[in-house]
Amino acid sequence: MTASHASPDVQTQPDVVLRLVSDVRYLAGARELVSGVARRMGFSQDSSSHLALAVDEALCNVIRHGYHQEQDKPIWVKIWPLADDGTQGPGVRIVIEDEAEQVDPSVIQGRDLDDIRPGGLGVHIIRQVVDQADYAPRTGRGMSLTLVKRVDGPSALRTRALSNDQERGNSCCGGSGCAPSGDS
Repeated sequence: MTASHASPDVQTQPDVVLRLVSDVRYLAGARELVSGVARRMGFSQDSSSHLALAVDEALCNVIRHGYHQEQDKPIWVKIWPLADDGTQGPGVRIVIEDEAEQVDPSVIQGRDLDDIRPGGLGVHIIRQVVDQADYAPRTGRGMSLTLVKRVDGPSALRTRALSNDQERGNSCCGGSGCAPSGDS
């Protein structure tokens, strides 16, 4: 795989196609594949991990909401390298497809971040860690999620800014370290 390929269009075959069934046992393998491919395409460790997280969240949503925990339904993860666009560098396009019930993409929303409770942040996380996330019904049956991330895209710049803040000690504790429980 090289990042010198032209941007994919509908006629271009992906460089990588992973077909898995909707069983959570396979999520770790999908994450490792995506992270490894991203690293080899020039993404930092943090950006590669964020991309793998986005794919993991998307796959979890397909399994939980699309297939209602059924463990034998098909999911495809397709990966294309993107050529350097001259401003944001090379990148990757990942398309996740399923055969689950179709939904209107406009209703796919993360919950309000002020609503403090476990779960329900997958869509929000996905949209924060990639440059582009587009949901669409597939022709006939199922849904498609297209993720695009560039080496120097907005999501990578956010990651670098956060990493630099942590290195400078601009953490929640002001760099002095948090007091252990019971110490005040």
